[in-house]
Amino acid sequence: MKQHLIVEVFRSSKHDGMYLYVEKKIGLKDIPEDLMSRFGKGVSAMTMLLTPESKLARANAQSVIEGLRDKGFYLQLPPAKDDYLLDLYKTPTQAVY
Repeated sequence: MKQHLIVEVFRSSKHDGMYLYVEKKIGLKDIPEDLMSRFGKGVSAMTMLLTPESKLARANAQSVIEGLRDKGFYLQLPPAKDDYLLDLYKTPTQAVY
């Protein structure tokens, strides 16, 4: 089995931080309709050569390859927003002299 794929990454027009990885030669034509209605219009973000050793910002290359082989796509969801980090901005701070 080949160990590299030419992948196109689309960003969601509806959700910040949501990306859909597909094989470049196939594109979005085989993506389930339900997923596309939630994802919105796919905006091409990049095309890349993906190998198991590729370094990706928020995904594991091997997981992306397996998703592409098993389902025909890999959906990268936005990062979870930690409530405690949001609380840091809400909590008043005091200067200590």
